[in-house]
Amino acid sequence: MSKITTRMKRHVKHVLKDENPTIWVGKEGLTDQLIGEIEKQLQRNKMVKVRVLPAALQGDITAQTIGAKAAQKTDAGLVEVRGHVFILFRKRKAEEKEEAS
Repeated sequence: MSKITTRMKRHVKHVLKDENPTIWVGKEGLTDQLIGEIEKQLQRNKMVKVRVLPAALQGDITAQTIGAKAAQKTDAGLVEVRGHVFILFRKRKAEEKEEAS
């Protein structure tokens, strides 16, 4: 999972505070297509806001568990879970390669 500093978390929350979620998790849960779309948006924008619809919350599944699973599958950092909405952040792949060099 991507490491996120407190300062980066604060910045991401500030940028996305007035934005609407761009991805919705429905009754099928976290599908491969949904992971692919999250991956695309993270590559393009570095951050994504996701809403978990009530139909996806069955049994002991919570927005926190869905957010953690999405972060793990996309190698992103889970910034915040608030209610049924969570935020993921990941540096762009090109930036990570430049830092490694």
